[in-house]
Amino acid sequence: MKIFETERLIIKRLKKADKKNFAELFTDPRVLELIPQKAFTENQITERFDKNLNLNLNDLNNQKYACGIFEKGNAELIGLALFLINENDEKELGYRFRVKYWGKGYGTETTKGMLEYYFQKMNESKVTADVNMANVGSVKILDKFMTPVRDFFNERDNCTDRRYELEKNNWLQHRI
Repeated sequence: MKIFETERLIIKRLKKADKKNFAELFTDPRVLELIPQKAFTENQITERFDKNLNLNLNDLNNQKYACGIFEKGNAELIGLALFLINENDEKELGYRFRVKYWGKGYGTETTKGMLEYYFQKMNESKVTADVNMANVGSVKILDKFMTPVRDFFNERDNCTDRRYELEKNNWLQHRI
């Protein structure tokens, strides 16, 4: 089931056939270094994948939800659009891509599409995003759309993160 689409991408629910590429997003050291996150075990991958297979669209309002990102005309999972909820119970966006899809503008396109979805379809008043400051590409993407509000040390991931936020009225006034 399609959640939304952009010019080049379709964001939709995961299917069983996506598991191999899903696993790559939780085990490839190049992807995980930028988050940062330790590689998942096979059991953790299966648990996370199966949980997301069983979610439905209504779950976007009250649970973390990973949707697949696909190029139009390509059935292969290229990344994940992550609908998250931060520790302040605020909606948070996230994404990650398989390495061979880096540098194509898909992060920018996904972020723009997710903000549009949060504000127009879910009627959220504010969206946040956290990024590891060492992830220069994602910092640049978030700087395009959102306002940095604070830097903090993330003890769980042992890195310095920056929190961004965007309010709906600012999105509507300054749409890119």
